[in-house]
Amino acid sequence: MAADKEIINNRQAYHEYIILEKYEAGSVLLGTEVKSIMLGRIQLKESYVSIIDGEVWLLGAHISHYSHGNINNHDVLRTRKLLLNRKEIAKLEKETTQKGMTLVVTAIYWKNGRIKFEIGVAKGKKLYDKREAEMKKSIDGFTAVPLIFS
Repeated sequence: MAADKEIINNRQAYHEYIILEKYEAGSVLLGTEVKSIMLGRIQLKESYVSIIDGEVWLLGAHISHYSHGNINNHDVLRTRKLLLNRKEIAKLEKETTQKGMTLVVTAIYWKNGRIKFEIGVAKGKKLYDKREAEMKKSIDGFTAVPLIFS
């Protein structure tokens, strides 16, 4: 068994949302997309996950062209299908119908030779929540450094 190797972590999602639950999803990718993701050439800044007709789709993710790809290179902003089982899809659909809930990709990593997407069920943070989180980070950062006087 190969160890999980993180390709990319969506830190922006943790800043913008409170992640309540996480799911692991496979994906339907083209060969040039896999090569680009292996090189870390994916951007999740404005991407989101949507459930359409009982299927889960990744929208708005930008996977750059593979440098050695030919005329058959992929479209950088195409919608990509994510693979989950029916029970998980039904549960996600139920959770996203609640007020203020959305689905975002929080991480992309390797698992057993396959690229996996970590999907988070998220609730948007208000401005004061973001400020409070920043203040907590800065306070934790200051208390972690011991002061030594001679």
